[in-house]
Amino acid sequence: LFFSTMLASKGAPSFRRQFHEFLVEEFKDEIDTSQGKNHELNEDVLLQFIVTSYVGIVEWWITNGMPYPPQVMAEQVGILLERHL
Repeated sequence: LFFSTMLASKGAPSFRRQFHEFLVEEFKDEIDTSQGKNHELNEDVLLQFIVTSYVGIVEWWITNGMPYPPQVMAEQVGILLERHL
């Protein structure tokens, strides 16, 4: 409902910008490039990759009529995020 309301009331550019800013704040403390699989990656680049991917998939899901239930999307996106965080 939050996403649909933002798209309807303020348009996609505003939705994208606000959602992007929100996710940057949410994920910035989750990014660890000091060791492991992300050791050689730049923290800013990794954060932008993850956030932009997340925003894009949610935007795709909404604009395509939410073809999958929220639970399926949450599981799928969660699996993908775990692979990168």
